[in-house]
Amino acid sequence: MLKPGDTNRRDLLRSAVNDWLERLVARTEDRIVDRRYFRPPGALPEMGFLAACTRCGACTDVCPPHAIVNVSAQGGLAAGTPYIDFSVQPCIACVTMPCAAACPTAALTVPLHGWSGYRLTQVEFYPERCLTFQGTPCRVCADACPVGATALTIDEAGHPVLRREGCVGCGVCAHACPTHPSSYELSYAEK
Repeated sequence: MLKPGDTNRRDLLRSAVNDWLERLVARTEDRIVDRRYFRPPGALPEMGFLAACTRCGACTDVCPPHAIVNVSAQGGLAAGTPYIDFSVQPCIACVTMPCAAACPTAALTVPLHGWSGYRLTQVEFYPERCLTFQGTPCRVCADACPVGATALTIDEAGHPVLRREGCVGCGVCAHACPTHPSSYELSYAEK
């Protein structure tokens, strides 16, 4: 028979165990995975992705800009799995996510709401690198952005404005930017 305080204790214990398991999985992942890769849209978290991906190449074959490549044979557990090397070719944020749709396993799945609310990477803008903040007109990033003004626009002063709520993290802005290093940097998105 349950006593009045038992459910609170049970919930507290369940929460503590869940927190401990999350930290354990993160530490294990850090030890097993030597390098993190930017995975195609709709990818499971890394450990689940490595377990589910059959290395069939279906996502690579259907990628319109050929942005998806495979990890080399020296990639350890990740060998043969697909990833995006944004320095070579960024994702172009295809509306239908053909790469995820082509996956025969659950390694990649088209998110329920598509790109709405989904982030491939986090994009950070560095104005001190941007030509427009040095007096040179430029709009290469905004013109290249496949998402458009909901993600990246130019303000009245001629400066880029990155709108995080609309940005999908495709990396086109970072790739198109003429500055070296790019005025945009990509990092791993929190899923």
